[in-house]
Amino acid sequence: MSQSQNNSASKQTAYHKPVTLKNILKFAVPTIIMTLFMSFYTMVDGLFVSNLIGTHALSAINLTAPFIQFVTAISTMLATGGSAVIMKKMGEQKINEANEDFTFLILINVAVGLIMNILGYLAIENIFENMNLSPCVYNYCVRYLSRYLLFTVPILLMNNFTLYMIASEKAALSLICSVTGGILNMLLDYIFIAILHMGIDGAAIATGLGYSVTAVVGLFVFSRRKNLLHFTKPVFRLRVLADATANGCSEMATALVTGIITLLFNWTMLRYVGENGVAAITIIMYVLMFASSFYTGYSYGVAPMISYYYGEKNQKKLRKLITISLKVIAAISLVSVILSFSATRAFVSIFVRSDNPVYELAVTGNRICSLALLFIGFNIFASGMFTALSNGIISAVLAFSRSFVFMLITMLVLPALLGIHGIWLATPVAELMSLGLSAVLFIKYRKRYFY
Repeated sequence: MSQSQNNSASKQTAYHKPVTLKNILKFAVPTIIMTLFMSFYTMVDGLFVSNLIGTHALSAINLTAPFIQFVTAISTMLATGGSAVIMKKMGEQKINEANEDFTFLILINVAVGLIMNILGYLAIENIFENMNLSPCVYNYCVRYLSRYLLFTVPILLMNNFTLYMIASEKAALSLICSVTGGILNMLLDYIFIAILHMGIDGAAIATGLGYSVTAVVGLFVFSRRKNLLHFTKPVFRLRVLADATANGCSEMATALVTGIITLLFNWTMLRYVGENGVAAITIIMYVLMFASSFYTGYSYGVAPMISYYYGEKNQKKLRKLITISLKVIAAISLVSVILSFSATRAFVSIFVRSDNPVYELAVTGNRICSLALLFIGFNIFASGMFTALSNGIISAVLAFSRSFVFMLITMLVLPALLGIHGIWLATPVAELMSLGLSAVLFIKYRKRYFY
């Protein structure tokens, strides 16, 4: 296809429409629904496990989460950073080069998945030995993680194809894949756990098969050359890999340090409350994850627009997009806090009975942790915005400070001063500290990016 034909085709894309709330939501709503649904069927896993297997198995899922996040961290970095690099080139009308880079980065992800799979199985026997877990919980942890690792490559492809479908104007298809995968996961949860009595093994396999839907569909979709993004003969460009790594390092840092902080939460809970505390924090994390998915979904949805307008050097559209986005996030923040407070007992009761000692722990903890929802959205958007603007360093500073530095400070200081209530307050205080840093950097870089 000639350069003039490429230019003509690009003018028909949604990126050239006016920046209005309606047009922004056309990008963002599918990704918001998608991330909400992904959070929802993650909670369904916990629901089946908690009610059909027990709270010890629920604790095990949370104890394996940091290691799963480590496995997917590099893929997350390449997916988010690569999307910013590729869509910037699309905005510059370097269509063929963008598709070569896209194919190259997907192949890198497959290689990463194979390596992580091998390393995971080599280390699985030693991962949980130093946690002083009961034999029951230890066995659950090893069994769940070993089954989950079988799906490493499909899960990494799912991470990538989800973002690239959005970037190539197929957000609705990405949503359909996520919903289909979620429904499949829930059906298989019931079949494997309730009917076939496969226990926690069935929960892990159901999750892996559900995530694989997007990977399989993506392989077919991106094989078609008529798509905005499609597979072509890859070209190894070290600079592209370096740029994708730099731009996406904040997202990798978030995944890694989230795993570390989850470990710290678990160890602190085991120290103060025991395995019941781990089950309680698991339920609370489901609430925060579900609410945060609003912000994550919105940020994923508008990130390609930010990258495109930045590459196009369209300051007016970029400024309007970010202004509207901040108003949308403020509205979502207020609504999510109100809902989390009012529905706490109803939500916790889905996972555990009111006579279970985990119940009151989770109710109290969730009401305190819900304060974090006032700040999380702005912090997620700020980090995602700088990634989309190809400023991976600032994005990494925000993500690392928010997810690790501030959380580490609050997790070390507040429980020592306030006991278990300090554990619940750690997240809101850390998010408030992060909001201050986000505001400072947002103001500092306004003149560079003209938003």
